[in-house]
Amino acid sequence: MKIPVTKVEKSRLSEIDMNVLPFGKIFSDHMFVADFDGQFWVNPRIEPYAPISISPAAAVFHYGQAIFEGMKVYRGDNNELLFFRPQENFKRMQQSAIRIAMPPIQEEIFMQGLRQLVELDADWVPHGDGNSLYVRPVYFATDPVIGVKPSETYKFIILTSPTGAYYTEKLKVVIEKTYSRASRSGTGFAKAAGNYAGALYPTQLAKQKGYDQVIWTDAATNTKVEESGTMNLMFVIDGVLITPSLGPSKLAGITRDSVIELAKYLGMHVQERDVSVSEIVTAFEEGKLEEAFGTGTAANIATIAVIGHEGQDYSVPDPGPDSFCTRALKHLTDVKKGRIEDRFGWIEKL
Repeated sequence: MKIPVTKVEKSRLSEIDMNVLPFGKIFSDHMFVADFDGQFWVNPRIEPYAPISISPAAAVFHYGQAIFEGMKVYRGDNNELLFFRPQENFKRMQQSAIRIAMPPIQEEIFMQGLRQLVELDADWVPHGDGNSLYVRPVYFATDPVIGVKPSETYKFIILTSPTGAYYTEKLKVVIEKTYSRASRSGTGFAKAAGNYAGALYPTQLAKQKGYDQVIWTDAATNTKVEESGTMNLMFVIDGVLITPSLGPSKLAGITRDSVIELAKYLGMHVQERDVSVSEIVTAFEEGKLEEAFGTGTAANIATIAVIGHEGQDYSVPDPGPDSFCTRALKHLTDVKKGRIEDRFGWIEKL
């Protein structure tokens, strides 16, 4: 497939301090765009990153048909550009599209658009551990019609952003029992924009109380932990890595899957199952909770230092160099930077 390219007249790269990269605030020179005309994905192209024109009546504004993905490209120590598991992001986006009644995009358009865009803006991929080119595929309904039904037309965009770490400090989180992220029959497993909108207010309330994020509990009983903020959740209790099992209310995290695969390779016992709030509190009280952390593309592996529950804060032991989350973070970083063998087949080179 030939993708036409319209280049910027002058790159903005010289205006950017690549040593100071706040997450998601700086965008590369170009973006990939394709349109769905009611029957086919048409007009794939790469053009300068810029605002787009869209009708105020566009269905996305009124009925929320919008999904997205998040992935990263790393600059290896030998200067190669390395994608981390992009096929998994493509598969998950297909699942999200089906759940939100949107037409899945062809793999050729997704993958070739991604690779050609990154190749064109290769100089935007930063050096250094903790830095990456964050890639955001997004697509949304564009029918200029007010009426509750699936849109017939859509726009797909891939934009890229050189970025540093999402979280720079250990996290203080609180177990949320008033608001829920998703129900078992809802859209929690999809990476739908509306999921994140509904999470903003309870997170805002938690921050007013001095916490960085919330730990979501199940909508039916509020007794089982599910995710933390925008991350999958993991604990090491008495030497066992424990994470809530996947289901319709939880996002199947790609970093989550990678950490589980790595833990098994390192000989660690792993349990994917329901995890109750009472089990976490009991593990604290008995001194068996050794580690708590979140996993995600943006967050990578984010250490949790404090868990709040019903007015009491429980301090998680500080992970040392031999802790699992420290070793897992180092291993993932080394794979992503091309320093060690990629025995799991996670990396795709540009």
